Amino acid sequence: MGLGVRLKQKLRTFMQRPGTTVSLGRFEAILPRIQELEDELTALTDAEFTERAVMLRDIVTGTEEGQPRVFTAQPLPIDEEDMAEICALGREAGRRALGERAFDVQLLGAMAMLQGNVVEMATGEGKTLAAVIAAYGFAVRGSRVQVLTVNDYLADRDADWMGPAYRLLGLTVGAVGEGTGHDERAAAYGCDVTYVSVSEAGFDFLRDQLVLRAEDAVMPGMYTVIVDEADSILIDEARVPLVVAGSLADGGSDATSAAALVAAMRPGRDFEVIDDGRNVQLTDTGAAVVERAWGGIQLYAPESLPKLTAVNLALHARTLVAVDVDYIVKDGRIALVDEFRGRVARRRRWPDGLQAAVEAKEGLAATDEGEILATITVQGLVALYPTVAGMTGTASTIGDELREFYRLEVAVIPPNTPNVRVDEQDRVYATIEEKEEALMAEVASAHEAGRPVLVGTLDVAESERIAAALQDHGIECVVLNAKNDAHEAAVIAEAGRLGAVTVSTQMAGRGTDIRLGGSDGQDRAAVAELGGLYVVGAGRHDSRRVDDQLRGRAGRQGDPGGSVFFVSREDELIVRHGDGIGGTTAGDGRVTGPEVHWAVGHAQRVAEGIGFEIHRNTWRYGVLIERQRQVLAQRRKALLTTGAAAELLRGGKKLFPADRDAVADAELWADADDELEMVTVAQRYTEVVDVVGEQALEEVARQIALYHLDRGWADHLGMLANVRDGVHLRALGRLDPLDEFHRVAVPEFEQLLADVDAATAQTFMAARIDSPDWTPEDAGLERPSATWTYMVHDNPFGSEIERLISRMAKALLGK
Repeated sequence: MGLGVRLKQKLRTFMQRPGTTVSLGRFEAILPRIQELEDELTALTDAEFTERAVMLRDIVTGTEEGQPRVFTAQPLPIDEEDMAEICALGREAGRRALGERAFDVQLLGAMAMLQGNVVEMATGEGKTLAAVIAAYGFAVRGSRVQVLTVNDYLADRDADWMGPAYRLLGLTVGAVGEGTGHDERAAAYGCDVTYVSVSEAGFDFLRDQLVLRAEDAVMPGMYTVIVDEADSILIDEARVPLVVAGSLADGGSDATSAAALVAAMRPGRDFEVIDDGRNVQLTDTGAAVVERAWGGIQLYAPESLPKLTAVNLALHARTLVAVDVDYIVKDGRIALVDEFRGRVARRRRWPDGLQAAVEAKEGLAATDEGEILATITVQGLVALYPTVAGMTGTASTIGDELREFYRLEVAVIPPNTPNVRVDEQDRVYATIEEKEEALMAEVASAHEAGRPVLVGTLDVAESERIAAALQDHGIECVVLNAKNDAHEAAVIAEAGRLGAVTVSTQMAGRGTDIRLGGSDGQDRAAVAELGGLYVVGAGRHDSRRVDDQLRGRAGRQGDPGGSVFFVSREDELIVRHGDGIGGTTAGDGRVTGPEVHWAVGHAQRVAEGIGFEIHRNTWRYGVLIERQRQVLAQRRKALLTTGAAAELLRGGKKLFPADRDAVADAELWADADDELEMVTVAQRYTEVVDVVGEQALEEVARQIALYHLDRGWADHLGMLANVRDGVHLRALGRLDPLDEFHRVAVPEFEQLLADVDAATAQTFMAARIDSPDWTPEDAGLERPSATWTYMVHDNPFGSEIERLISRMAKALLGK
């Protein structure tokens, strides 16, 4: 190879977007062999075909006929011949079972996923079928496979849709959703391939960490995961904590009284919005109002922190969190709206008391946050799988994040047919009013010609405002947003119909193709002649990816299409992150000039950079917590599946008072009188064995140890949450908050492990164990009467404690 060629290759790699370092050349070299094998496979009967697909799996895994299959944590290695046969079998299965023969580009995507990469494939290029071929390949390599989706609908749909292909390949397939029962869950996870939403997979993992019998767990282990809509799950939801909570006695809250107090305040006099609309604070007059209303308290004194926090949360709920933008009120409850998808974020709530503040603002009963029993972030969950692959329509722009947080690379798969969509430059206006007037005119012009239009908006309120304005102009439209997402797939499938106008938030039916001419394609030729689907964005999102996803709704599989975004100087993105937009303003408010488009792009880059740093900072705190959770999980597994708890008691050397009533008294146990008769834990164990038997006593020991381990971890999580907030106070002393967090969290965890052993022995010595049916409840060790699951939505304004630090410091110093 000449020097010039090598330099060109290095330059091409250097110029690639971050993360897009996967070369497709080695996969392209396998394509001719796949074609040769396909010619052989078409001659087989279905039975012969399935037999061959199973035979390949048995050969790779070394499974003898009649032997049970053994799954491996890491997929077994394969050579290029195996890869070719996997793809040929997968392509033929799709053709026979689904009537869909995979294109070469889909095979390239499957092969890239089989090597543990995230593949970028444009909308309509067949990611779903590519995932089937990849999943079959991982199964051939001895692994179980979970396909993570963004919601239950897609999990059910894809498992049912792709099921015939999997069965033809000799694989079992299952799906898990929120309504799936325990036994059905266990059966679905026991299949070769399981489709499940990321939230359900996380909740099931957490619930399995709390079972009291090993056989009650539903997940057989963590093997290989293929992440659908990888950008959404791995990046947008990466830092979202999944939570299993238990009932907790209500300690009372100031949220309701604070909401009533703040509702009567006047903007400007009692409070002011600062930081470009990202924060709000009391004025001196407002602080005096609060102090008088609550009996003359000193609002900024340390003892008043709970009330100060409640007032600030109520201010945020009133001024910065907007109904039909950040949340909707549905069926008497607050339903949060996902900022990236525009959908209702199911089972999600704000942390730090903001949820209760918004509920109080809307006059709703506060929902119980409960005591956190177990939690894990989406990023932590994905990290549990030994092998991770993924697919999405927009991955190259997040290559840096995928590499930093997951050690994943991106393979950009070319489209099967060239993209002919026409993407116009943004049309920028001076004011929001002028922007929306121009948008109406553009939609009306396209609609008059019969061209289908999809208008993408940033939130529910904007979608409803634009829809109402269109109807005022005599243009009938269909609205798709978080309030009416039940029929999302059906609505979006008709968005390509002749003359259709659809107004949608960011949800825009990801996972559902928009076919020109409607779902039946009846008017396809007429729509194509008009230029195809026309996507009109009502504003730029903070993330270019979300804009690219909206653009990608048009121009699928080489179809004609077009897109344009309307932007104004008054848009939140520009006001918050832009340095202003110069240019020349025309009579209709249109702003033009060479610097205009650069300014819009700059604002987006700033917003993306802030999001990246927030992700990185959250991840840095989460690393230690996740490591501690893993240590605890290993210990819990040993308690659950071995006789470790009984061994702890059998080998116990510590002396305890022989009187069980005395040992139940913590103070007397700590300072045992020398005159008391002392026995070791081991002696006590021998005595109880004679009463209930060895097997029963092992179970008793296990249940006691599990109770104290779970109790200790729940307390530890609560402590860490308080430390995470309070540690920012150390910044006043010029100490690094992360270092201080570690300084507290590490010894506390070490003490937790020691305390669990001590508490287990103490409970055993104090309990009257006189029956094989003894349970911890007999000793007053009550577990939560009910548990539930939810996801913690990002507090859009950061930690409330963190926000109050400087204000309190100034007040305490008299400044």
